[in-house]
Amino acid sequence: MKRVFGAKKNKDPPPSIQDASDKITKRGDTVEEKIKKLDVELSKYKEQIKKTRPGPAQEAVKARAMRVLKQKRMYEGQRDMLYNQTFNLDQVQFAAEGIKDAQQTMSALKSANKELKGAMKTVKIEDIDNLQDEMMDLMDVSNEIQETLGRSYNVPDDLDEDELMGELDALEADMGFETEADGVPSYLQPDKEPDLDAELNLPSAPAGHTAPGRSNAQTEDELGLPAVPRASLRG
Repeated sequence: MKRVFGAKKNKDPPPSIQDASDKITKRGDTVEEKIKKLDVELSKYKEQIKKTRPGPAQEAVKARAMRVLKQKRMYEGQRDMLYNQTFNLDQVQFAAEGIKDAQQTMSALKSANKELKGAMKTVKIEDIDNLQDEMMDLMDVSNEIQETLGRSYNVPDDLDEDELMGELDALEADMGFETEADGVPSYLQPDKEPDLDAELNLPSAPAGHTAPGRSNAQTEDELGLPAVPRASLRG
C-alpha cells in the first residue's frame, strides 16, 4: 500500500517566534547594507553633478543618480516592512512569555495553597488558646513559689503595724532633734578638743613694764607662759 499511495511525510515542526524574528532581522540587516552602498554611490554622483557643467553630461549623471535614488527608496520600504514584522513578532513573544509566567505563578500558588491547608489542619485556634491559658497558670504558680521562697523566717506574723508606725515616727522625731543647723546629726559631727587652761585653772600672766628702749613684745614658750626676762650686762 505504501508503494501505491506513498508514505506520509513527517511534517517539520513550525518555527518558533524567536527563530522567525531572527530570520527577519537578518534579512533587514542585509537590506540595510544595500542601502548604505547606494548612499555611497549617491554621494559620488552628487560630487560629479557639482563638477560637471550644465549640459548633456550633467543630465546623464542626474539620470544615474535618480535611478540609484529609486532603488534606495525601494530598499528602505522593504527594510521598514521587515522591521515592523520583527516588532510584531517581539510583541507576540512578549505576550506568550507573559502567559507562561502567569501559568507558573498559578501553579506555585496552587501548591502553596495546598500546603497551607495541610498545615492549618494541624494547628487549631482552640489549642492555641488552651496553651496560652496553661502558660498563664504556670506563670502564676511560679510567682507564688518565688514569693514563698522569699519570705523571712525571723519576722513574727503577729506584729501590730500601728505600733511599728508609732515607733518609726518616734525615731524620726529623735533624729530631727539631734540634727544641727547645718543638717548634720550630732553623732556624725567631730568631737571638740577640751580647753586646757580651763581644766588646769591656771591664773593669767601678769603684765610687765618694759624698760625704755626695749621692745614691748614678749615671747611665749610652748606652754603659753610668759618668758623670763633676761638680764642685760653692762660694761
